[in-house]
Amino acid sequence: MIVCVAEKPSVGQYIAKVLGANQRRDGYFEGNGYQVTWTFGHLCSLLDPQDYCDQWKPWNLSSLPMIPARFGIKVNDDKGVQKQFNIIKTLIASADEVVNCGDAGQEGELIQRWVYQKAGCKCPVKRLWVSSLTEEAIAEGFRQLKDQSEYQHLYEAGLMRAIGDWLLGMNATRAYTMRYSKGMGRDRQVLSIGRVQTPTLALIVKRQAEIENFVPRTYYELKTLYRDTLFTAQLPVEEGEYAINTLDEGQKLMMQAGSTPLTITSVEKKKGTEFAPKLFDLTSLQVECNKKFAFSADQTLKLIQSLYEKRITTYPRVDTTYLSDDIYPKVPATLRGIREQYPQVEPLLALKADGGKGPGSLPKSKKVFDNKKVTDHHAIIPTGQRPTGLTADEQKVFNLVALRFIAAFYPDCEVSNTTVLAEAGEIPFKVTGREVLKPGWRVVFDKESDNSEKSENSDNSDNSENSENSENAKSLPAFLKGESGPHEPQLKEKTTTPPKYYTEATLLRAMETAGKTVEDEDLRDAMKENGIGRPSTRAAIIEKLYQRKYIVKERKTIKATEVGIDLIHTIISPLLKSAELTGRWEKKLREIERGEYTAQQFLDELKQMTVDVVRELKLNKAGLMCPICRKGTIIRGRTRYGCSRWQLGCNYSEPFEA
Repeated sequence: MIVCVAEKPSVGQYIAKVLGANQRRDGYFEGNGYQVTWTFGHLCSLLDPQDYCDQWKPWNLSSLPMIPARFGIKVNDDKGVQKQFNIIKTLIASADEVVNCGDAGQEGELIQRWVYQKAGCKCPVKRLWVSSLTEEAIAEGFRQLKDQSEYQHLYEAGLMRAIGDWLLGMNATRAYTMRYSKGMGRDRQVLSIGRVQTPTLALIVKRQAEIENFVPRTYYELKTLYRDTLFTAQLPVEEGEYAINTLDEGQKLMMQAGSTPLTITSVEKKKGTEFAPKLFDLTSLQVECNKKFAFSADQTLKLIQSLYEKRITTYPRVDTTYLSDDIYPKVPATLRGIREQYPQVEPLLALKADGGKGPGSLPKSKKVFDNKKVTDHHAIIPTGQRPTGLTADEQKVFNLVALRFIAAFYPDCEVSNTTVLAEAGEIPFKVTGREVLKPGWRVVFDKESDNSEKSENSDNSDNSENSENSENAKSLPAFLKGESGPHEPQLKEKTTTPPKYYTEATLLRAMETAGKTVEDEDLRDAMKENGIGRPSTRAAIIEKLYQRKYIVKERKTIKATEVGIDLIHTIISPLLKSAELTGRWEKKLREIERGEYTAQQFLDELKQMTVDVVRELKLNKAGLMCPICRKGTIIRGRTRYGCSRWQLGCNYSEPFEA
């Protein structure tokens, strides 16, 4: 008998149907030589501290760091979990072979492996790896089963992630709670610290401090109106300054410009190309849904997961925006499957997937198909199943996925970028404009979408300078070199503005790039390996910060609460709150997944990091915020610590601990 273990009951039911296991049993399906059962979430987890030794049960600073000699796992203490685990254990005990049908990713691999370990699995284990849950994909996956050993590095990466979260989370949370939390015993507030959670909170706190401490500055811009077109003065700017810093300076320049007519000195037109928006990975989909529909990251993940389980879209927890070459021949069938809802598909149906060359071929661009940029899964696309029975929100998400997929096979958008230079009173002026020559992929989107679908991949192969061209730049009048005429100089007062509060969309991007502001899509792709968290976990991290009341949402903006701010100010270890350091850690986990770094090396580093974090907390208190008044700083005497505000009434003190 072959036992198949799926990630959840609904997926198990699909797999059972494909395999012909149609007899329903308690906790599994049976038939045709198969028994198909399932997990639901994490049936197993790492042991709690008290499971290792009694000394680790109470929260004592002296018992830290807690570093088990060998990590163990347990079945979670829930009646439903225990029952399902025992069903799986019984089936595996008499199995000839087990097929791991878990979620095709790092976390899914870990969940399944732990279940097999606790169940005492001794028989061979194969791995089902599919990117969609259609009958065709599942059947093909079973024809291409691989030995579990081929996914050992994936399991090791997931295991190290879990151990890392345990080591730093357990030790840092206990250490900071015992040292700085208010209250005693059960009234003590737990200061929850996490490997990804805390750097994410630190990003929010830092941005909030930049906004609150921002000092606005006034500067001026000189423009002039000529033939209903507003030109901007091109004045030299010193680093850290603005071209016009005072009103007096601006008025003198305005009078100088107005002393003579404006003369056109150059008119230059260059053709450029705009590629269609890239296909979605999970993060970019969450970003787009937050911008367009105000969906939270968690809400979007649940919606796209539901579409995946309904076999409408492919596997969602991905971090690539590319497709592998083997998807190309399947594109026509996928397009035919969604033609009823999307008439934009019709012009593509006559094209053949025969390599992407020639007038009758379906395009095959490197911007879409690139095996080197696809590892476990490809970008999120429709499966070709007819999208029926969707909720309103599911339909919104599917529309985004479907339209981007369709647009990827339309021609590029061709534009003409115009740069006009002029001069008045020896002051140079400039204006740029853009004209769409051939809309190409833009016809796929309706007017509302067209205004918000910004191409992040503008290609100016002729090296034209178009940095000032906005997406909605207007075409310019037909200026001629040498023409001259009256104009109206204008001096506009401007005030610098503070950074914007994070929204879930911008926070997800910041997590993806370890806090660095990156607008370029290709550069962002290159930095994903150093991002904090995984696409599949970032929504949960943000939700956790809400639940612990470290952050709140005000309309679409995210703000840190006083509790969240205090926590970040209290933490002295850069490791715990640096997005960049956490991003480097994430990179090593990916290297483990690829077999380029060993799990043992990483584990040794984890243990040393944990020791360093605890030691730093015990020995270095200088300059820390007082945990009582939250305003003064801790100062050290010969044998005791005290608050610098003691004369104002704060009597915080405690003995020095080596």
